[in-house]
Amino acid sequence: MTTAPQSAHQPEPLWQPGPDRIAGAQVTRFHTWAAAHHGAPAPTPGDPARSYADLHHWSVRDLPAFWQATAEWFDVRFATPYETVLADRTMPGARWFPGATLNYAEHALRAAEDPARADAPALLHVDETHEPTPVTWTELRAQVGSLAAELRRLGVRPGDRVSAYVPNIPQAVVALLATAAVGAVWTSCAPDFGARSVLDRFQQIEPVVLFTVDGYHYGGKEHDRRDTVAELRNELPTLRAVVHIPLLGTPAPEGAVNWSDLTSNDIEPVFEQVPFDHPLWVLYSSGTTGLPKAIVQSQGGILLEHLKQTGLHCDLGPDDRFFWYTSTGWMMWNFLVAGLLVGSTIVLYDGSPGHPDISAQWRVAETTRATVFGTSAAYVMACRKAGIHPARDLDLSAITCVATTGSPLPPDGFRWLHDCFAEGGTDLWTASVSGGTDVCSCFAGAVPTLPVHIGELQAPCLGTDLQAWDPQGKPVIDEVGELVVTNPMPSMPTRFWNDPDGTRYHDSYFDMYPGVWRHGDWITVTPRGSVVIHGRSDSTLNRQGVRMGSADIYEAVERLPEIRESLVIGLELPDGGYWMPLFVHLAPGATLDDALRDRIKRTIREQLSPRHVPDDIIEAPGVPHTLTGKRIEVPVKRLLQGTPLDKAVNPGSVDNLELLRFYERVARDRATDRTQ
Repeated sequence: MTTAPQSAHQPEPLWQPGPDRIAGAQVTRFHTWAAAHHGAPAPTPGDPARSYADLHHWSVRDLPAFWQATAEWFDVRFATPYETVLADRTMPGARWFPGATLNYAEHALRAAEDPARADAPALLHVDETHEPTPVTWTELRAQVGSLAAELRRLGVRPGDRVSAYVPNIPQAVVALLATAAVGAVWTSCAPDFGARSVLDRFQQIEPVVLFTVDGYHYGGKEHDRRDTVAELRNELPTLRAVVHIPLLGTPAPEGAVNWSDLTSNDIEPVFEQVPFDHPLWVLYSSGTTGLPKAIVQSQGGILLEHLKQTGLHCDLGPDDRFFWYTSTGWMMWNFLVAGLLVGSTIVLYDGSPGHPDISAQWRVAETTRATVFGTSAAYVMACRKAGIHPARDLDLSAITCVATTGSPLPPDGFRWLHDCFAEGGTDLWTASVSGGTDVCSCFAGAVPTLPVHIGELQAPCLGTDLQAWDPQGKPVIDEVGELVVTNPMPSMPTRFWNDPDGTRYHDSYFDMYPGVWRHGDWITVTPRGSVVIHGRSDSTLNRQGVRMGSADIYEAVERLPEIRESLVIGLELPDGGYWMPLFVHLAPGATLDDALRDRIKRTIREQLSPRHVPDDIIEAPGVPHTLTGKRIEVPVKRLLQGTPLDKAVNPGSVDNLELLRFYERVARDRATDRTQ
């Protein structure tokens, strides 16, 4: 039930799991088993909050015991045994399970070995027609086996990079798993990324294979990407093969191989057994201060972390259908694929979240009978604003959990979800989660045995030593601090690509607090152990869960002759919205008229991403810089959030303090407009 908070520290929960849900949760059974076999503290009968707190404390106090227990609980298949669990806990550089060999794809396809599951759907693909197309476990395994054999025939070897410019379709999952089966390294971008954004990522890692589509459908329209694909092929000289997936029905371009020719053989997959820390994939940061960071995560680290997250935190299993609205350019796609590890059916939606109307994602859940529904906080707030009633008007009775990420879910979002599903007679678990591309996982979020409080993430995740620290490196409770992780996680990057001495990796996370991961989020850890996320403490643009760096925007916009310089800010609003203004300093003689505004928007939409078209384009007298010439973004963001100038920036660090007074006026005028 929903009631007003009783006090700052003891509010009434919005939702509380019943005894049956707590007893049946996998984390409950894991806890009892780990207490019997691995030295975990025994659960406290009748007190799930105390039980989870004790389990979490053990999981970060005794990392080797917890991760060994996790590997055993999920029956991880080590082809060769490990010598020890954690040989070195130094961050960066922690060494997990030395001596062990395994294969991620083997675990993702295990359900196909069960005769009772072989003909059940592993994948349910939905496009904008909203007609689900199943791919069974047997079919998925056969396609992966065929493609893996063909990749080997093309000369792909362990450690080679395989890239994909594809949407969220079954072929993407097959290609990822075949790449992992070979021991090669996967990387992907969504086809709404422009060529420059893709090349900034793929050129760093020098792929030998490129999977491409001729285009995609979005918003009821076809989007032809053949010219972009031609540019990618021309600018990636290391490619040995290009694989054509004809979503729009066009023939393969000259020199490309048809997808169907590589996946039609009935071949049992061969899984290369690779070391635990062998690279599985490369994900990318937003590129705020230059090229996107090419983040390398390991086969073993991701396998263990994602088994823990999907099985223990999301409580997923063979009877579940796991849907998350995502694209292949966001880490949540990789996380969605992880549903296969615990035998769940995963739902792949390739289309607009708002076509033909705002209810599109809920309709996908209805037609696929999704049990765990993942989306962005922004989508939830848009649905609330639109005044829809999805659980009343659609059959969403299969949904047991709605999870949100991408940005903090505002209190009104919690209330709307709860009340909306109560209207349909469903006792809904709302799980707001937060993590990062950097670890391809959640630091805090879903715990099926704990209550949900409005505006809060339920708890830090198991094995994640999350704390809030003040600038002096002291942990704080009930105060805003930097999100830090004080012990290693298996899915932390093994390295960045093209960072031979590890300097960029170190400077990205360990510069502020040596030896401690600092993530770049503001958080509060409550006295109850729950977590409140306040948004980014850096200047990453995070829109609909897709992060992009300001450097990408500047590069595109400032090619226009009328633009001398620009400054883009992403601002989380108190109501859950997101305001992204672009300030432009014009060249002499230029005028910011509607035609120029349209050209700027078109440039960003076509070269980078339609998600990152600015909300407002504002002429500015100039762009402020540090004394070393770096654009000042975070202080301007603070000004736009209402922070006084003397608290938003150190005046001695700015090349022209007067310029900041302009941005202060914009903030003041906007605040006045919003109150009128």
